Amino acid sequence: MAHHKSAKKRIKVSETRRLRNKADLSRINTLMKKVHGSEKKADAETLLKEAVSFIDKSVSKGRLHKNTASRRKSQLTRYVNSLKD
Repeated sequence: MAHHKSAKKRIKVSETRRLRNKADLSRINTLMKKVHGSEKKADAETLLKEAVSFIDKSVSKGRLHKNTASRRKSQLTRYVNSLKD
């Protein structure tokens, strides 16, 4: 266990960040599953917009690497484009 005040603070801050990161990454995975699970192109496009927006926010906050975000957005977009009307 930490003995210094600064070390105790670091433990609290890192735990808070860990939980926030975990929640955001879980939300991204949920949004991706929703997009892949949608059968209608109109529904998928709406979900895609929401997912891309959240992925971009995660990148700006440093929770996701920009290349990872780009790859995930590309995968989702390819799926939506492959759907029939």
